[in-house]
Amino acid sequence: MSLSLAFIERIAEERIRTAQENGEFDDLPGRGKPLDLNDDAHVPPELKMAWRVLKNAGCLPPELEAQREINSAIELLSAMTDEAERYRQMQRLNLMITRLNESRRRPVFLEAEQDYYNKIVARTPVRKTPI
Repeated sequence: MSLSLAFIERIAEERIRTAQENGEFDDLPGRGKPLDLNDDAHVPPELKMAWRVLKNAGCLPPELEAQREINSAIELLSAMTDEAERYRQMQRLNLMITRLNESRRRPVFLEAEQDYYNKIVARTPVRKTPI
């Protein structure tokens, strides 16, 4: 995460916390009521029927399906004890994350972090070369 992004995130968190303490979120419309997850107002009119059919069939958009697979791989990885199998699963997990990140139209620094990369970097010794 970049330094400026971390700074902005910290300011946002502080402002949210201050607003909560001041009770600014106490009287929002719909407070205490369940969210309407069947709202299809964001779907273009010509796609609403297809969207409903796919939703009723239990189909997810490709990005959500990929995220579901990533979450399953993370759970599987946490239960593994064999180091070689963990390594293969981490490679598979990072490939899935890379594909998901590439399919999105957002900056990469906002995407899921790759555990495998971070662990390899942590294990790689840094050699000091004479100048």
